[in-house]
Amino acid sequence: MRIGLGIASLACLAASPALADGAVDIDRSVYVERTSEGVRALEPATTLRPGDKVVLVVQWRSESRDRKFTVQSAVPRTLAFQRAGHDAAEVSIDGGRNWGELGALRIGSRLASAEDVTHVRMRVAGSPTGRLTYSAIVR
Repeated sequence: MRIGLGIASLACLAASPALADGAVDIDRSVYVERTSEGVRALEPATTLRPGDKVVLVVQWRSESRDRKFTVQSAVPRTLAFQRAGHDAAEVSIDGGRNWGELGALRIGSRLASAEDVTHVRMRVAGSPTGRLTYSAIVR
């Protein structure tokens, strides 16, 4: 079964900065990991299949070096979150209501797992450009 650009489009459209005012440009992209002759490479996602490993990238540019904001991205239900590419990233397992480190979040009496992640975010301060990345597997 093949999954088209719908996943990539959903993942890209889900990223947004939380701002009061000021301009921040957001670029989003999705890459799929392919292995050929023992060499792993990332290529722009055009077609995805269940089990594919993907990397989602949210890049930003701000007009001000002093600007503080938060960039967040919803993890589409068709993807199983694996890990964030930066230690400063926080995750949510409840649709963005509560945030923290994956090892500290709970669902009832059990620790949340990577597959429970619904959103990823990163707080930005003092950097006019940056990138939030995370990896996932197509369900």
